[in-house]
Amino acid sequence: MSGFSRDEAVDRLESIVETVENDLTPVPVREVWAFGDIALGLDPVERLDVYLTKDVLVRDDQAGRSAADAEYDIEGVGKSVRAEWAERYPEHLRANRNGHAAPEKCLAAQLLPDDEPVHLEVCNTSFEDNVTQRLRGAKLREDYTQLLDPRGVCLWVDGTTSEEAFRKLREGDLALPTLSAALEMLGMDEPEATDAAQAVHEWRSTQEGVTIRGDVV
Repeated sequence: MSGFSRDEAVDRLESIVETVENDLTPVPVREVWAFGDIALGLDPVERLDVYLTKDVLVRDDQAGRSAADAEYDIEGVGKSVRAEWAERYPEHLRANRNGHAAPEKCLAAQLLPDDEPVHLEVCNTSFEDNVTQRLRGAKLREDYTQLLDPRGVCLWVDGTTSEEAFRKLREGDLALPTLSAALEMLGMDEPEATDAAQAVHEWRSTQEGVTIRGDVV
């Protein structure tokens, strides 16, 4: 799939919010954001960027290992992801390289078809806080591909959907700056912001299908 029409992209966001709000997810989700190109009024949208703020699963009411652990040879069911979710949706259970249940991959499997051009960010802190954290880390490592595009719009928080945000997205009615200008607003000087924006755009152009990035701050 090469991209979304604007309406298709917003439809996909509405589907994600509906699932998060109404279905059991592998970990609790507190916020859903859209960011990047979808917020700029572009049509078509080449890649759809979505950010989920999740809670770290501290305790699962269903103690012990789920049958899914043995069936899929995945550790952490009932610790990293809900045991009840794994039993209900074993087809969406995913692991990291160490064979441990990976919440961000499980969320992507539940929420997104695997052939769509979507980038999913999953973190335990809010979008706005993580923009600052990731900017600091990217500058220290001199790896601008790790930046989080700050041009975001909050769609859903703790059970409340922003109908106004969805309306503005569908109509392309958000006034947002270029990525380099947005980075300058966060304190980058102009040459660095230009280089950083170019690095992000080049990285995005190499991505295909669903891409996922999960981190804990």
